This record gives sequence, structure tokens and C-alpha cells, in this order.
Amino acid sequence: MITSIEFVKELCKLVKETLQAVKEVAEEIQDKTPKAALTELFLELKTEQTPAVVERIVTDIDAIVRVVSFPGWQKSVAGEREVQKSLRQALLKYQLHKDQVLFDKGYSYIKEYY
Repeated sequence: MITSIEFVKELCKLVKETLQAVKEVAEEIQDKTPKAALTELFLELKTEQTPAVVERIVTDIDAIVRVVSFPGWQKSVAGEREVQKSLRQALLKYQLHKDQVLFDKGYSYIKEYY
């Protein structure tokens, strides 16, 4: 009977640890939404010349990409061109269209997360 009680205690402990691990993974996944990934990128690459409107830039890019992208766009030349064109236009609005590093990294994030 004591062994059974110990078994149940250990089982409860494992369940509690598993639930905590699931919660942590869910939080980590939630942090890596497409918009969160773009925000992280823009904050990382922000310089003194970069506008302080990171949230607006990211919101614009997110909205545009969601409109022009479609399932499997990454495997289509036309899809890639459309997304690249839209990204350039979004960056142009904030005078960031000439920053090739920003464009390349932004496009990589979009390709991965959208």
C-alpha cells in the first residue's frame, strides 16, 4: 500500500512537471509569431538613422505580407517576387528601402514565418 502511495505521488509530480514544460513551450512558440519575429528583427537592426516607429513598420509589413502571400508562395517565383516587391514598398514608406541588409533579413524572416 505504501508503494502504491509513493507511485501515485511520483506520478502526480511527473504530471505537474510535464504541464509546466508544455506551458513553457507554448509561451516560446507564442513569442515566435510572424509579427514577433519581425519586431525582434527590426529592434535588433535599429540604428540612430532608423525611425523609432518599429511597431508601425512591423504592422505595415505584416499586413501587406498577409494580403499578398498564399500557401506555398515560397516555392513559387511569382509568389517570392510579389512578397519581395511588397516588402520593398513597405520599407520605402519609411525610407528604409535602400538598406539591403534589412531587406535581406526581413525577407528571410518573412519566408520562414509566413
